[in-house]
Amino acid sequence: MTPAVTLARRLAAVLVTAVLATPAAAQNGAASGASDRYDLVIRNGRLLDGAGNPWIRADVAIRGDRIAAIGDLSAARATRTIDAAGRYVAPGFIDTHSHAGPGLANPALSAGTPLLAQGITTVVVNPDGGGPTDLVQQRARLVAAKPGVNVGLMVPHGSVRGAVLGSQDRKATDAELERMRGIVRAGMAAGAFGLSSGPFYAPGSFAPTEELVELAKVAGAGGGVYTSHIRDESDYTIGVVAAVDEVIRVAREGGLPGIVTHIKALGPNVWGKSRTLVEHIEGARAQGVEVFADQYPYEASGTSLSASLVPRWAEVGGGDSLRARIADPVARVRLRAGMVENLARRGGAERMQFQRYTPDPTVEGKTLRQVADERKQDPVDLAMALIAKGSAGITSFNMDSTDIATLMRQPWTMTASDGDLVPMGQGVPHPRAYGTFPRKLGKYARDERTVGLEQAIRSMTSLPAAVFRMHDRGLLRPGAYADVVVFDLAKVRDAATYTQPHQLAEGMAYVIVNGAVAVDDGKATDARGGVVLKR
Repeated sequence: MTPAVTLARRLAAVLVTAVLATPAAAQNGAASGASDRYDLVIRNGRLLDGAGNPWIRADVAIRGDRIAAIGDLSAARATRTIDAAGRYVAPGFIDTHSHAGPGLANPALSAGTPLLAQGITTVVVNPDGGGPTDLVQQRARLVAAKPGVNVGLMVPHGSVRGAVLGSQDRKATDAELERMRGIVRAGMAAGAFGLSSGPFYAPGSFAPTEELVELAKVAGAGGGVYTSHIRDESDYTIGVVAAVDEVIRVAREGGLPGIVTHIKALGPNVWGKSRTLVEHIEGARAQGVEVFADQYPYEASGTSLSASLVPRWAEVGGGDSLRARIADPVARVRLRAGMVENLARRGGAERMQFQRYTPDPTVEGKTLRQVADERKQDPVDLAMALIAKGSAGITSFNMDSTDIATLMRQPWTMTASDGDLVPMGQGVPHPRAYGTFPRKLGKYARDERTVGLEQAIRSMTSLPAAVFRMHDRGLLRPGAYADVVVFDLAKVRDAATYTQPHQLAEGMAYVIVNGAVAVDDGKATDARGGVVLKR
């Protein structure tokens, strides 16, 4: 039995004791008096506790920002009652990999409506090694913006390295490594949940594994986790299997949990490798290494045009250096050859769709192949021309359905969106920003039965709460924070598509964040019940 399953069962035992073994008077408070008065009672729902147990019929009472009681509360008094008959009641969903940080710091977006419509009540931001290094300042901005969801911060390795070494492709000196340790230490002291890395991306890609281990030790000493957009999800460099092994090594030597974030086998060259990834992670866990993964339930990934096609050597020195190499006839030959290979790894120009490109919005929503044909250019030459003018986001169709299912079924796989929070109608973002959690519940649990409903909910609630050490979240039990969702499984649907992504998910009838009703009968309320969490 894995540590995660053992922990989940222990947590479930606490819930069962509280709900089933406790006398009704103890659950509900005294038979009369103020103790049985609640702010909100959710009645008649099918309660999924989050630990992976089958649903039970039970009521949930909330007082302030906490769950006060669970059980038969038919005699309880409440300021408000929600009838959840025919619906499921579950803990609020935790998104372990979110790019919503900048949006949540913007008062115009901080209500987080696209997140709440999915049932998300907590997000972990600064993923892939990106984001600010001053977490005290970031926290202040988020608090001032009054987010609609809870926010957990990570220390971003790529930004830390960039602050100390810039875009240099070399090993850090002892003094430079100590400066990086200091930044990570300060971030952990500011309440971060751990260290995020993105050794696929520059400048994180210039860091040797030993650097990641040393900084992970600092995060681990502070009780944090290590989460990584791995060095290679395909066969760009070391290969996806070796890249997962790198996370395992960092977790083992760093003495902290390691997370392979948005786990996948990207591109036809590595389809089918999911079984090997499972074997390696299971092997490490059998040896006592805490290794987990998170995943978004889509066949397409999302990144930038340059990250997907440009070899990392061409990014040494930063954006100006890259543009100079594009313009230089000699360097361009070598660069073009590398980009041709990388485009083939991703299955060709027809598999890459533009999300957002400020210099020329007319390309948005079209594939690289479509734009190349329209302009009568070779796709790689077009890509270089676009990169020279600015950053372009892309959706890249590169995953195999069998790999998605294999990885989703694992008991150590959490759910994550990898989504941005942008103004409605801006660009053509990946639909995961709007539909990740309902898609997993609707398509993969209800319709295709790839995973059971209980396992899907656990992957969104108690498992991430346990892995990230988020106390009193991720479970429905007395004393836990009142992050709760009420949903109609038959109506749960990810409305967002690849070409029409700006569509809110459906089926979440009520979403409660720290006791505040943020979605009321399917409509957002602007309750702003979120807090910026501290580890």
